[in-house]
Amino acid sequence: MIEFIENGITPNTDTRYYKVENYNEAATEGISSAVSSILAHLGEDTSREGIIQTPKRVAKALQFCTQGYQVDPKKILEGALFQEDYSQMVLVKDIELYSLCEHHLLPFFGKAHVAYIPNGVITGLSKVARVVDAYARRLQVQERLTMQIRDCIQETLHPLGVAVVIEAHHLCMMMRGVQKQNSVTTTSAFSGIFLKSKATREEFLSLIQRSLR
Repeated sequence: MIEFIENGITPNTDTRYYKVENYNEAATEGISSAVSSILAHLGEDTSREGIIQTPKRVAKALQFCTQGYQVDPKKILEGALFQEDYSQMVLVKDIELYSLCEHHLLPFFGKAHVAYIPNGVITGLSKVARVVDAYARRLQVQERLTMQIRDCIQETLHPLGVAVVIEAHHLCMMMRGVQKQNSVTTTSAFSGIFLKSKATREEFLSLIQRSLR
């Protein structure tokens, strides 16, 4: 695991609040150098005022957007396990996600819907969303991301089944290549009872389409 060090503390107007940004200095320096080279090859003047700090900003942004490499998603779930006699569906829907396509390093973003049916063990609801973030904050493809979330919950909680659906917009399709701005990619992954029972699967799909009133 990369060791992050404190890179600076910026006081806010309220002296009780401080913004702390942690970055790996060696990574920041290496990425900055590479970004400077890229900008120069694109024909940019890397010494002009608007660009001179860009390599460092990009280095920090990339570290932030890929911080999931520093996190063990299974430990997130293991940190909040509770014995509970509940065997109905637990659904956390509309989880915002932001990731980077590993093919073009362009963002894709959308929402994840995650459900599981406990087998004597539940986890904190926020932990499900944190697992989504832990895998999304890496270089990804949506198909693999969907399966990683499913497998993590299945292997850690050992529920009766897990269901994951992700809907996302991919900038690699929207702003380059085919340039289809209204396209949405949907992927799904199921295990256990969600695979075996059509009724359970259809209940999940119905719930994720339903709005609270």
